[in-house]
Amino acid sequence: MNPGPQAALSAAASPAAAADALPILRVALDTPADDCFDYLATPDVRPGDLVVVPFGRRSVVGVAVECAEDSEVPPDRIRAVAARLDWMPPLDSHWIELAGFAARYYQRRLGEVMLPALPPALREAEGWARLGQRARADEYRLLPQHAADLLAAVPPRARSVRALAQVLADRAAGGQAEPISLFEARELCAAAPARLAEWLEAGWVEARQCDRPLLATAPEQAPSVAPPLHEEQRAAVDAIGSAQGFAPFLLHGVTGSGKTEVYLHAMATVLARDAQAQVLMLVPEINLTPQLQSRIAARFPHLPLAVLHSGLADQERSLQWLAAHRGEARIVLGTRMAVMASLPHLALIVVDEEHDTSYKQQEGLRYSARDLTVWRAKQLEIPVVLGSATPSMETWWRAEQGSYRKLVLRERAQADATLPTVRLIDLNHERQRQRTLFEGLSVPLLDAIDARLSRGEQSLLFLNRRGYAPVIACDSCGWLSGCPRCSAYMVLHRPERRLRCHHCGLEAPVPHHCPDCGNVDIAPLGRGTQRIEEALAARFPQARIARIDADSTRRKGSAQAMFDEVHAGEVDILVGTQMVAKGHDFQRVTLVGIVHPDAAMFSHDFRAAEHLFASLMQVAGRAGRAGLAGEVMIQTRYPDTPALQALVRHDYDGFAASQLRERRQAGLPPFCYQVLVTAEHGQLERALQFLQSARLLADQCRMAPEVQLHDPVPMSMVRIANRERAQMLVEATSRPALQRFIGEWVQTFAEVGTQVKGVRWQLEIDPLRI
Repeated sequence: MNPGPQAALSAAASPAAAADALPILRVALDTPADDCFDYLATPDVRPGDLVVVPFGRRSVVGVAVECAEDSEVPPDRIRAVAARLDWMPPLDSHWIELAGFAARYYQRRLGEVMLPALPPALREAEGWARLGQRARADEYRLLPQHAADLLAAVPPRARSVRALAQVLADRAAGGQAEPISLFEARELCAAAPARLAEWLEAGWVEARQCDRPLLATAPEQAPSVAPPLHEEQRAAVDAIGSAQGFAPFLLHGVTGSGKTEVYLHAMATVLARDAQAQVLMLVPEINLTPQLQSRIAARFPHLPLAVLHSGLADQERSLQWLAAHRGEARIVLGTRMAVMASLPHLALIVVDEEHDTSYKQQEGLRYSARDLTVWRAKQLEIPVVLGSATPSMETWWRAEQGSYRKLVLRERAQADATLPTVRLIDLNHERQRQRTLFEGLSVPLLDAIDARLSRGEQSLLFLNRRGYAPVIACDSCGWLSGCPRCSAYMVLHRPERRLRCHHCGLEAPVPHHCPDCGNVDIAPLGRGTQRIEEALAARFPQARIARIDADSTRRKGSAQAMFDEVHAGEVDILVGTQMVAKGHDFQRVTLVGIVHPDAAMFSHDFRAAEHLFASLMQVAGRAGRAGLAGEVMIQTRYPDTPALQALVRHDYDGFAASQLRERRQAGLPPFCYQVLVTAEHGQLERALQFLQSARLLADQCRMAPEVQLHDPVPMSMVRIANRERAQMLVEATSRPALQRFIGEWVQTFAEVGTQVKGVRWQLEIDPLRI
């Protein structure tokens, strides 16, 4: 990586002689200016170290990437590294290669990948000392020849001090002194730090720092008993456990088929094979980590387990990351951010619910954690398991072509558990029969809930729309509660008496009358989870009802507490959004009602049907998991939709085949590769002008015939937070040709930026939503 002109600009005066004496160190910084910057390295700095370097008038943290013999920057302009984090092992070459690949593929600077991948306490030098205090411990050892001096110097009346001295002397007996930690010393004597400092100065004891264990284990606890595997599970475990080198697997199992047990058995095989081996398991959402954490800890009580997700406090997340980096954590469980964790002994990667769109980062570096795990597994020559009941079309296509090995679980794991029956409630027929809806709930669905209540079983109602109502309206003039900053409506949250925009976060009180005509008869239109909860409470006053969505689970730990209540049978009817749709094993849920899926059917996004089918099949899989017959009832006005018909048959294979045929005919992914360029400005015309100018500059680049640029258009959600947004799609049938073109084309954007001021632009490789 050759430094560009920005490296010279960041340098300050330094004696030329120093440049001759010290090697050049290339350091990655979190800036879009250049990949690496040149500094003078001190002899103890190694590639992979975290260092503090001067950058302009500031001091910043960077990652030492490599050493070089010379630099394009004049010697008298190269400054020296200011400090180095000496107590943490350096990041290894595999991690640096992973960051380098992500930077190249997603068209970002190396430092923009490396530094955000580090935990918060390591990105700022001020956090190093605080983290070091938690991660490092002082140990003291008495030099045997000074045992008599020490005991003679302690007054007999100083009992606690003498007890500390006696322990040191006893441990020094025989010439092999066992150290005592500062924590142990404090347990014996409250004044231990001061006394040990005195003895250290006198030369009687010596001190050193050592790594402090960061993760708790339960060595006295016996592992939980694993349930017996059925034939398909055993075949999958054997295939993963016997894999040699890079081996990508698609574990395609129906909901409730025991995919998690396959993961755990495969992990056990890999961890038993090598005493240092590490396993990385990714889940799509934070709320899925507690139950998996408990299950993994029960199965592997002797092995340290680290958890990585954004819901942790900064210090805790840093310690968990450090435990993985030091190799202490044998198992790492996390959300998409964990894909960039430093794992020096990684031997197996598992991606649960691999189809989930949450694995795609939507801000900053817009990476796909699932795709990076596959690259990382290939880099390390290890197995990677992608599990799902509804694989993404890209993953399914690769499995169909033989790039991934497909492992299939066709039956539910419990012998007496069967797939739920799926019933479509045609709301058109309900209207013809003059059966009115009760707050959006049909008579058959309400009767089914009533039947479950009488049997002591649980029901789950799924509506992927939080709030009370998506909009409030005036019957007189047609006013709607639009967001003044976005091309969206403000959602009514009735318990708080607030209108809230779910895009920009703007809040406002609910008006008492129409702001346009003064009419007091304004009313909510449509339904969200709050309104469904209210309707169920009115219809079934004796039922215990819980609502789980982003509003009801804002406090830390509240989501897990509510899920625990459901598992304990303290809830009769659960109302929820996508948070309840996947990964949860509700033993007594026998009815799943899907209230309003029709809104997701009509979208310009070619992936809409895929996402709808996956969402509905996942939530349908919550029913009938413990030997009780399960039923899924879907209210719809479009029962003939192919996705719904396939769902009735539990026919993912047929649905996927039809989707792939349509995409092949239309030339859509996975049969082509896409890049989305978005631009935003206070004025839509300026955003479109930026993209149009960039499109014209594309003619100056080497554009292969396989690459096609579409015209700039406004985005479907044009305005968010008073910023107008436009987009331009680039497609190609060859990924290398697309990457070559994009890499050269984005260099011309700086010229466009000088012509169209105030535009912010973003590049997204392999976009999920267009």
